Amino acid sequence: MTLYTATYNSPLGPIIIESDGEALTGLRFGEEKTPATLPVFDEVIRWLDDYFAGKQTENAVMGAKKDGQITVLPRGTMFQQRVLQALLTIILYGETLSYGEIAQMVGCRSAQAVGQAVGANPIALIIPCHRVITAHGKLGGYAYGIELKRHLLEWEKSPRPLPHKGGAFRSIASPQ
Repeated sequence: MTLYTATYNSPLGPIIIESDGEALTGLRFGEEKTPATLPVFDEVIRWLDDYFAGKQTENAVMGAKKDGQITVLPRGTMFQQRVLQALLTIILYGETLSYGEIAQMVGCRSAQAVGQAVGANPIALIIPCHRVITAHGKLGGYAYGIELKRHLLEWEKSPRPLPHKGGAFRSIASPQ
């Protein structure tokens, strides 16, 4: 399988976008890469532009899409897929749920197992793993650091446009 990448220069630093050529397979904070040009990247860039402009963004799906939606295809076990689907469809912009609440929703008795599945999320922001907290209201973990998670949650509660740090998206074709 060919993996394509692009870099989005967000207000919080570079975001790496990954695709199999049709669906979004990864979205993570990281170092800039030489990007490819794909229609799915255009959709993701619009989503990220809206998100960082303070607009509520809930238009991604796992599976068949409608106009204006992004198809996401996160890799993982069937259990991880079930948890990520729940994150994508249940946790709304500006809201949080606990690992235990997600566990109940997906028919699992272990909040820890849900935490591991959430931690394996390959598509940050769009599949909102940053919106999952502990049963006692603490932040729990986040692959990109607790401070970024805190910042995202606080910002979503009172969104306002964030200035871009790194300038515009650069587009150069190159499969990885």
